[in-house]
Amino acid sequence: MVADTGTWVVIPVYNEETVIADVVAEVLTRFAHVVCIDDGSRDASAERIASTPAHLVRHPINLGQGASLQTGIDYALRRGAERIVTFDADGQHDVDDAARMAAILRSGEADVVLGSRFLESTEPVPALKRLVLRTVAALSPASRKLKLTDAHNGLRALNRAVVEDMRITMNGMAHASEIVASLARSSWRIREVPVTIRYTEYSRSKGQSLFNGVNILFDLSVRQR
Repeated sequence: MVADTGTWVVIPVYNEETVIADVVAEVLTRFAHVVCIDDGSRDASAERIASTPAHLVRHPINLGQGASLQTGIDYALRRGAERIVTFDADGQHDVDDAARMAAILRSGEADVVLGSRFLESTEPVPALKRLVLRTVAALSPASRKLKLTDAHNGLRALNRAVVEDMRITMNGMAHASEIVASLARSSWRIREVPVTIRYTEYSRSKGQSLFNGVNILFDLSVRQR
């Protein structure tokens, strides 16, 4: 299978030493270019990444996932990326889903493709996770405008022009709401597609609480005033 050479996969990493090398290896089966941003990890994440063919960029201190994504996007754009895929480091995403999303961009059918675990998914979503995501979607005007079912899925595919036009300024987890709000104000063609989320014991431990989900919306509303 020929790897996609025009797409760069951006993986923000914070304390993922036990899984990151395997995640990178899986992504490289479908994509030629991967950049991992080690966001001030306190474990051996950077060393694990360095042992793979992925590009490694390091933040000396922890700045948050939003900052890591922007760092990775800037890095990929400087190296000629035509498309960007954002991909979580905990192993919950399926690289075949990412490849399918990038293919939709290549076909010209959309400018942005967002993954949703609530469209045709056969993998059961944990009850608390479902409550968090449904609450965020229901309270977010931007999500409602775009008719999104899963506004906080970390698997996204975006054309170069989109990421050049968009700047992530919220360093923490609220970046996901910021991205959706930016897309809602744009004229980009946006498509949501079903993806599979692998809920392992490890990835479940990385999940957000309902309290954190509401905090994300509050942070975003304050920034937009």
